[in-house]
Amino acid sequence: MSNFLKKVLSGCGGQFCLKEDGIYTFDPETGSFDYLAPDINEWCKKILEDYEVLTGYPLANAWQKKYGSIPAGYRLVPKVPFVVGGEYEPDNLYLEKSTIAMKARANIALQIRDVPDGSNIQLTLK
Repeated sequence: MSNFLKKVLSGCGGQFCLKEDGIYTFDPETGSFDYLAPDINEWCKKILEDYEVLTGYPLANAWQKKYGSIPAGYRLVPKVPFVVGGEYEPDNLYLEKSTIAMKARANIALQIRDVPDGSNIQLTLK
């Protein structure tokens, strides 16, 4: 697994999804999918082998120790998006309703989808 993917998933925002040929990770800030496992058994194996990275446990746990529990239907999202260099620290996270968080991060993905890596960008936040 690439270091970039590990950083994205450790950021409390990466998700998993099913496609015809297996289970993928999904980065809501970029809209990218990365193959993870062919089936649920292999997915479970990968989660157990590398749960800290794949679930974002250390960062989410640190945030909860500082700010409290995460209610159902909410996600931790970065104040400064990870894709533009936001810190993987509890103070860069805030609690948001899952649907609102996904729409906001999709907005970022749409704005940067055709921008080459390393380019300067200007995001319009809605």
